This record gives sequence, structure tokens and C-alpha cells, in this order.
Amino acid sequence: MLLLAYLGEISSERTRVPTVILLLVLGWFARNVSGWLNISIPVLDPVLPVLGTFGLILIVLDGALELKVDSTKIPIARKAFLMALLPMIFLSLFFTAVFAWYTGLPFYRGLVNALPFAVVSSSIAISSTRNISPADREFVVYESSLSDILGVLFFNFFITNEIVNVTSVGLFLLQIVLIILISVFSVIGLAFLLGRIKNHITYTPIIVLVGLVYFLAKTFDLSGLVFILILGLFLGNINEVKKLYIVDKVIGKVDWVQLENEIAKFKAITIEATFLVRSLFFILFGFMMKNEEFLDLTTLPWAIIIVAVIYSSRYFFLRFMKLSISPLLYFSPRGLITILLFMSVTSNLSIYFINNSLLVQVIILSVIVMMSGLIREKKA
Repeated sequence: MLLLAYLGEISSERTRVPTVILLLVLGWFARNVSGWLNISIPVLDPVLPVLGTFGLILIVLDGALELKVDSTKIPIARKAFLMALLPMIFLSLFFTAVFAWYTGLPFYRGLVNALPFAVVSSSIAISSTRNISPADREFVVYESSLSDILGVLFFNFFITNEIVNVTSVGLFLLQIVLIILISVFSVIGLAFLLGRIKNHITYTPIIVLVGLVYFLAKTFDLSGLVFILILGLFLGNINEVKKLYIVDKVIGKVDWVQLENEIAKFKAITIEATFLVRSLFFILFGFMMKNEEFLDLTTLPWAIIIVAVIYSSRYFFLRFMKLSISPLLYFSPRGLITILLFMSVTSNLSIYFINNSLLVQVIILSVIVMMSGLIREKKA
């Protein structure tokens, strides 16, 4: 299945069909074949969130490694931030109001269930940008990575703070400042190690340290994705970073040529690992999809409405921000981050009709819209 996923990754450059569709079909096919052949498969549900978390780390890191940061990038970064933030706020409030009106449940409960549908999936968006212009690709990487980070930040905030007041908001902002400071010093420390390790085993301890910092941040209710983004930007822009006075003083004498070579190898490993983990995640998610969930007609109208609102609002905000409509309009899929946030909603906060069926249908419909747009772009 991984070999087929790799063939799908290669062929997507010509067909414009997102690899995620092939991965979901592969997983779904494996489930049905194992049933027909009476092959016993162990319960794999606990594996999915683990793969999803590592996939999210690698995808944000991979995207950040490709971004070049200098004074000329400030306008595009600012617009990408606003495109990640404003639609998320609008969609969260809109879906919350609809859910609260339809069910009569409290606004807070509706908001927790609405947020997963308001976040752009970087795992699908970034991997589908091969055939668009470098400028549009850069924008999609910025926007989708920031959308993931902001989505996780807001979701964690509302999950842990049912009542929003000055104290909770102040603590939230303090946590963001704290994780930024921790991230900066952790990244400088990692660069110090990369420049000095002479042992032939280099990347395993580095990757484990990255995972350790991420999960420590998560343990203390800090956003580890902020650390991952800063790490990727730091390593991906090492030529600019080494000119900074504080970096030169803290790291000291480093063989910058060797460090750049090590970072190039680290990028290659990250790309391979991202493909592997992302493929396994979506194959497993497809394997866990039941036929009756995908074909559930009771949730299908909701899925169509949600996807229609997502792309309609995106069109409005692109016009408002004076950005090119095509192809940016199509890059608003839901995927890995939506699944992870949905799985984090506790049973006492869940809404009865927001279930696996609706989740699967929204993801597939949003990916089909993106695929249709990319095929249309190819013809143009």
C-alpha cells in the first residue's frame, strides 16, 4: 500500500488528484478485503492519534523548512496570517450559531465542535501545491501552517477555559510568549548540537529532542507547534540567522558549511518521514471508515452545507484581502488536523449529529472541491 501511495504521489503531479483520496481508498479497500477473507486485524484505534500527532509535527516542520524569511516576506506573511485567522473566526462563530440554534445546546459546546471544521489542513494543502506558482505555494504553506497552529491554540484554550475572562486570556497570552522564548533557546541549542556532533549517529537524537520539547510543551498546556514552526524557520534560513549577533555569541565558533550540509540532510530525512507518516495516517483512517458512515444520508446535507460555507467564505476573504482567487480558492481542505481536534472533543461536549460520518464526508467533499479546482487549473 505504501508503494501504491508513492506511485500516487508521483502521478498526482500529472493527474492533479490529491494523494489523500488514494490513501483513503486504499485503507477502505484493505478493510473490506480483510473482512471478505476473514483476516483478523487487531484494534488499531489507539494508533491513529499517535500517527496524527507525529504527522502534524513533521508536516509543519517540512513546510517551515521551505520558507525563506527576510524583510521582503513580511507582506505575504501578514496576509497569510490574516487569511488563517479571519476565516477561522468567522467559520467558528457561524457554525457555532447554527449548531446552537439547531440543537438548543449552549454556545460553548457548539464552539468546541465547530472549531475542527474551521481549520485548513496543512497535511493535504501543502502536499497538493507542486503544480502552482512558487509565490502561491509559499502563501499556502504559510497560511495552512499558521491555520494549524492557531486552530490548536484556540481549541486548547476553549477546551480548558469554559468561561472566558481577563484572567484566562492573560494566561493564554503569557503561555504564547513563554513557548516562543522556550522555542528560541531550544532551537539555538539544537543548532549548537548540529554544528558540533562528530558521531556518525546525528539525526536520531536530534529528532528525539524535537519530540521531547514538543510533548513537554504540550504537557504544560503550551503549543508545541509554535516550537516546530520556529525550528523549521531557523534551520531553513540558517544563512540569515548566522548573521544575528545573539546567535553568534550563544553558539560560538561553528563550522557553518558543515552545519548547512547537516541541515540539508535533515531536510531530506524530514521529507521522507513526512511522506511515510502522512501515508500511514490516512491509510489507517481509511481502514477505520465504515461503509455505512461514508454513505450516511442523514449527515450528507450537513456536510454539503459546511463545505459550501467554507469555500464561499474563503472566496469573500480572498477578495477582501485582494489576493488572487485562483488557485488559492481551492486550497481549503479539511483533513488530519480536523480529525485530531475532533478526536479531542470529550463525550460530555460532543453533539449527536457531529460524528465520524459527517467528518469523513466533509473531508472527502473538501478534497474533491480542491481536486476539481486543480484539474481546472491544469486545463487552463
